[in-house]
Amino acid sequence: MEIQLAMVVLEVRDLDNSIAFYRALGLDVPDPVEGRPLTVHRMGSGVSLLLTTGFAGQYDPSFVRPGGGYQQMLEFYVGEDSEVERMWSTLTGAGYHGRMSPTRTSGPFAAMVDDSDGNVILLTSDEAAHPVSG
Repeated sequence: MEIQLAMVVLEVRDLDNSIAFYRALGLDVPDPVEGRPLTVHRMGSGVSLLLTTGFAGQYDPSFVRPGGGYQQMLEFYVGEDSEVERMWSTLTGAGYHGRMSPTRTSGPFAAMVDDSDGNVILLTSDEAAHPVSG
């Protein structure tokens, strides 16, 4: 069996703020079940995005949030170049930090925005990131 990426788990500070960001991004993130500090959104590609406020701290006694910078990016294929620009405008207009305005990189047309926890979100029109290509 080929190993597949099934889920990306983000340990967030404020679940409601995170849900608001990912909804602004265009994901249909459900409200959390009462009493559970998490929510899961399954994308059409089959990969799930889990937002939680309690997993790492509860099960990993050495968990410490990064103090600065970032270690990863989450790339979201949004379609055409114009959709990258539209999403950039929507998110930065909603007050989220724009890290890189829409730019033709050495590869795809892309932009970078921070979510409410400082995770870097790469918005791209890169066909290689399209869930049905590959």
